[in-house]
Amino acid sequence: MTAPKPTWPDSVIWWHCYPLGFVGAERHRIDHIEHRLGRLGNWLGYLIELGANGLLLGPIFDSASHGYDTLDHYRIDARLGDEADFDALLAATKARGVRVLLDGVFNHVSADHEIVTRAIASGPGSVDGDWIRWVDGYPRGFEGNLDLVELNLANPAVQDYVVDVMSHWLDRGIDGWRLDAAYAPGADAWAPIVARVRADHPDAWLLAEVIHGDYAGFQAASGVDSVTQYELWKAIWSSLSDRNPHELAWSLQRHAEFCESFRPQTFLGNHDVTRIATRLDDPARLRLATVLLGLLPGVPSVYAGDEQGFTGEKTENSTGDDAVRPPFPEDPAGLLGFGRPVFEHYQEVLGLRRRHPWLVSARLTVAEVTQEGLAIELSGDGGRLGLALNFTDRPVVLHLWDAEVRIDGCDYRVVG
Repeated sequence: MTAPKPTWPDSVIWWHCYPLGFVGAERHRIDHIEHRLGRLGNWLGYLIELGANGLLLGPIFDSASHGYDTLDHYRIDARLGDEADFDALLAATKARGVRVLLDGVFNHVSADHEIVTRAIASGPGSVDGDWIRWVDGYPRGFEGNLDLVELNLANPAVQDYVVDVMSHWLDRGIDGWRLDAAYAPGADAWAPIVARVRADHPDAWLLAEVIHGDYAGFQAASGVDSVTQYELWKAIWSSLSDRNPHELAWSLQRHAEFCESFRPQTFLGNHDVTRIATRLDDPARLRLATVLLGLLPGVPSVYAGDEQGFTGEKTENSTGDDAVRPPFPEDPAGLLGFGRPVFEHYQEVLGLRRRHPWLVSARLTVAEVTQEGLAIELSGDGGRLGLALNFTDRPVVLHLWDAEVRIDGCDYRVVG
């Protein structure tokens, strides 16, 4: 019998934070504890003021450097604090009604992880050696990174380990997991893990990172609740940058199909990609992207800083993530005023979404697409909304529910 899926994520808007960068942590592991995790508690009021009610945390576990090279899944990274600091943050989120999602990096671990050192000492085909994946007698590095050794999630012993880690932190009070690089081992590898976690924690929300491919097929085969909607992310910034409504219309039709079977995670930015305000340096086009995030069906997340218009380009080198993972002030009072108009627009759009909670599962129809703009009809048990977007710098007329909607240059209209 299939366990029921949780329904609480239908009302969650996530604020996505990369903790090591957020607190300005050292680049590499340290041998003493810095109690910095509590700084995130200073931002919970800000999170709620924005219109969010979920905190999606990047890696917080003991790691060699950037957090995705884990050394101990049961210990908080000393650059962030200790277990007491985590418990205090969790208590603060619960007091404010904020859900918490942790980043589960289970596809790979640091080459210095004891699992890897035992495997190498024993070699391929041994009990310990079967904990990792091998290529021609050498440990397999994730996407060519030899410092990130891939675990063998097909091994029942590794499955036991991942289930235990996930259950340990769910028992401690978190609300779910983002499964990093879930696409790498594949849906079939995740299916038994997800089934076991779901059996003991039916209310946990499980989000898989899937960059491309058959999203609906992955979701169905693995049993996760959601996958990352990279197709839509790319189409939003690319279509607005190139002024090509047809690109977005195609991806919206795909998105509508996905939404028939699950709730995709929608986003404009995350810790791995160039900031949306860098992709779209025109404030008007940035506003169009924001309203799409706020109104389209799915479970949205806002990457911390995007709501302030932060910029930053992801590059392919050893420090290529730094620009999109910057330190934040001790508390929101330290923010500069230039980001306030962007923040207020996010508030407006997310407030509109909160007033129409049925949008999470809305039926999406592309009512009209032209060279100049796009009209989208959204409907559900709670009502209907129309969204008309002008991609040009001159007035255009679009049609929603057989009515004409006139929009000035590079702007949008919400109808309903």
